[in-house]
Amino acid sequence: MPNRKPTQGPLQGIRILDLTRLLPGPLGTMLMADMGAEVIKIEDPKQPDYVRNFPPYQNGISMNYLAFNRSKLSIALDFTSDEGRKQFLELIKTADVVVEQFRPKFLDKFGIGYEDAKKINDKIIYVSITGYGQTGPYAHLAGHDINYTSVAGVLGVTGKSDEPIVTGVQLADISGGSYMCVIATLSAIYARSQTGKGQQVDVAMTDAVMPLLTAIYQPNTSNQLLSWQNARGNFALSGGLPNYGVYQTSDQKFIALGTLEPKFWQKFCTLVGKPDWMMFIIPENEEKANEYKNQISELIALQTRDYWVNLGTKNDILITAVYELDELHNDPQLQAREMILEEEHPLVGKYKSIGIPLKFSETPAKPSWVAPELGEDTRDILGL
Repeated sequence: MPNRKPTQGPLQGIRILDLTRLLPGPLGTMLMADMGAEVIKIEDPKQPDYVRNFPPYQNGISMNYLAFNRSKLSIALDFTSDEGRKQFLELIKTADVVVEQFRPKFLDKFGIGYEDAKKINDKIIYVSITGYGQTGPYAHLAGHDINYTSVAGVLGVTGKSDEPIVTGVQLADISGGSYMCVIATLSAIYARSQTGKGQQVDVAMTDAVMPLLTAIYQPNTSNQLLSWQNARGNFALSGGLPNYGVYQTSDQKFIALGTLEPKFWQKFCTLVGKPDWMMFIIPENEEKANEYKNQISELIALQTRDYWVNLGTKNDILITAVYELDELHNDPQLQAREMILEEEHPLVGKYKSIGIPLKFSETPAKPSWVAPELGEDTRDILGL
């Protein structure tokens, strides 16, 4: 058994075999490792996780690899070989969950797919993350975040009216892959507690990102709204409303104005001496909306970002700073919530990482250790 064991978090006692690479699966399994699950990262020694080769590097170590793989154990195992297959199936006997991210049926070719595994351990759970799912005409197609968000309709509603814009973060990979991986794992574990049996959970990132459309899909396909509101960049919560958007300040920074409800907008209008702006909350058409936004822009541009943020904080009117990445660690709320952590790697030294988003009152979670070297725990886990 491994020498290292998670000592905190609500998922202690859960053993996860992690076959995933790159971002979606590794981030999902890391979140569960941070919450106390024993996550064993399994990599082919000849072809380890590709993210190890992704820049930026520090002292030869990929910072992306460190970002997605802390709190895990690592073994080097070639499951395509006869010996590797046997070792993997031995691990199945003691595992609760396998998280994999290969194309459908890929693992079956090596005798370690779900149907093979459940013959050895009928309580085993396979969480299978793919772009398009285990079934359907796209099931075997390759893809990345941009492809899944485009098919799901998310990319089509993002950006300006004349052009879709690639999102600043990987929505399908993280919300559709990483987060759904955690939800799928814990849901299947609960189901097993009721039935006594495991199962395979089919996580398609395209499917999983589609709930992000929930607030706009039905309202904007019901023919109940004006046609200008159906245009990209003009949905109520993505650029259409003058009182809900991003504006540039006098110091060339930006604020987010979130005064969606009438009570907040009314308070803002009163504070800035513009009571007649109350009507801006329901623009009659796209032309009027743009006119109102221009007037607000002119006002916001008269003061600095700090001025507007302080005004919002003091008066509870939903004005926040639009931070650049190098500003995040200075925010007092993020500091208080420990959402920017400082970790230390033996080769890299100290570096900053994203903290754990869930806070448990009785079983607090925290990172157990930095991302492991390839095969660092092989001898302990496989008894070699």
